[in-house]
Amino acid sequence: MKKIILSLFVLATTIATNAQIETPAPSPFQKIEQKVGLTDVTVEYSRPSVKGRKIFGGLEDFGKVWRTGANENTKVTFSTDITVNGKPVKKGTYALYTIPGQKNWDIILYSDATNWGNPAKWDETKVAAKVTVAAQNIPMVIETFTISFDDLTNDSAVIGIMWENTYVGLKFKTPTDVMVSKNIEKLMSGPSANDMYAAASYYLEAGKDINKAKTWIDKAVAMSANAPKFWYLRKQSLIHAKAGNKKSAIAAAKQSLKYAEIAKNAGYIKMNKASLKEWGAM
Repeated sequence: MKKIILSLFVLATTIATNAQIETPAPSPFQKIEQKVGLTDVTVEYSRPSVKGRKIFGGLEDFGKVWRTGANENTKVTFSTDITVNGKPVKKGTYALYTIPGQKNWDIILYSDATNWGNPAKWDETKVAAKVTVAAQNIPMVIETFTISFDDLTNDSAVIGIMWENTYVGLKFKTPTDVMVSKNIEKLMSGPSANDMYAAASYYLEAGKDINKAKTWIDKAVAMSANAPKFWYLRKQSLIHAKAGNKKSAIAAAKQSLKYAEIAKNAGYIKMNKASLKEWGAM
C-alpha cells in the first residue's frame, strides 16, 4: 500500500510540475499589415492598456526613450527601401522607438530590433531615421495602445500611434513611381532573354509545342550573343534535337561545351559530351 501511495504522490507531483495554465496576456500581441503602393509594411507590437493610470508624463516620462508598446520591441518591416522625411531607409525590420514630449515627440526607426524593450546601450549609429512630430490631443481616452496605418496614398502612409489622449504619426514614402515606371519600361521593351529561356524550358519539359519552344530559345540565345550562356546553348541543343534538327542541335551543344569548359562547369561539360556522343558527333 505504501508503494502505491508513493507512486500516486510522485505522479501527482509530476502532473502539477508539468501543468501550464494559459491566461490572457496583460498586453496582447498584434500584427498588422498594409500594402502601400507596391511596398508591404508590417507592424508587430504588444498592446498595454491605461487601466486608470496617468500614461504620458506619468508611467512614461517625457523626454525619455520609450519602447512604444510593451514586451519585445515594436517592429516595423518594409519590403522595399523607403524614405522618412526625405532620408533613405533600407528595406528590412526596424524597432520603433519614441521620445514622448508635452508638445512634440521624436519617432525613431532603430536598426537593431532584437531588444526586449530599450537597448542596454543606445547606439546612435543604429538610428536609421528620426523625426520630430507634433503631438495631437484626442478628445477621448484610447484605453488600449493602438498602432494604425493612416492617410494612405499610392506612395505614402502614416504609421499612427495612439494611447491615452495622444496621437502622433510617422509619415513615410515608398518608391511606387520608380517601381511602376520600371515595370512599364520592361513591359514596353518586350520579354527579356531570361523570359524567353524560361518559356522555352517550360515548353520543353511540359511536352508542349516544340516549335514555339525553338523560336523562344533561339531568341534567347540571339539576345545574349554578346555574352553567351552555356546553359542557354545547352537548352537550345535539347530543343533542336527534340524538334528533329540534329545538325543545329550538335552545333549548339558544341558551343555550350566550349563555354562550359571556359567556365569550368563540370556538370555541363559532362552533359554536352554525352549528348554529342549520342548524336554521333564525338
